[in-house]
Amino acid sequence: MRHGQTYGNVAGALDTALPGLELTDLGQAQARAAARALADRGVEQVVVSTRVRTHQTAAPTAQVQELSPVELPGIHEIGAGDFEMASDEASVRGYLSTVRSWVTGDLGVRMPGGETGHEFLDRYDADVERATTGGHDTVLLVSHGAAIRTWVASRVTDAAGRPEAVQPLHNTSLVTVEGHPRTGWRLLDWHAEPVGGAFLEDESAPDPTGEPTSDAR
Repeated sequence: MRHGQTYGNVAGALDTALPGLELTDLGQAQARAAARALADRGVEQVVVSTRVRTHQTAAPTAQVQELSPVELPGIHEIGAGDFEMASDEASVRGYLSTVRSWVTGDLGVRMPGGETGHEFLDRYDADVERATTGGHDTVLLVSHGAAIRTWVASRVTDAAGRPEAVQPLHNTSLVTVEGHPRTGWRLLDWHAEPVGGAFLEDESAPDPTGEPTSDAR
């Protein structure tokens, strides 16, 4: 699940560094609604990144499920590097064009001032494996828009060919996959709108890391 709306999303800023901006009031409402929507999903473990927005998003679900979230260091957002906290069109397109290169298989491209696609997938894969090999049948990872899209496109069978996979990933959207790190993953559902209800969407927010990579030029 992607985190709830942050002040960085509203500003259209590429906010990827530690600790990251907090949730807005709408983001908090999205998190509470997500907890209600996920109440009967049988979540056995909740995993968050090192960014504060994932902790705030996960908290209501963890409370409902009576779980303590587990923080893992590798599922944070794709670092913006030289574009960090920028919101101008050129910077956003530079960020998205790099992510698009990775999604289309050119993993050697480096984000200016940041990581390559190989480096991103190495860290993300490692923590997906940690999260999903601990004996839990259903794990909720609360992560980030560009990171989720890139990992799913790179690691999930037929994800890139699914028409919904080119849609935006709005705040508290939910992508459901099934499988195992050693045998592979398949896409079960791509719910691009807030899992707690489409009425929680803020279409006025620029939110660059939630946009599809097809928007890159």
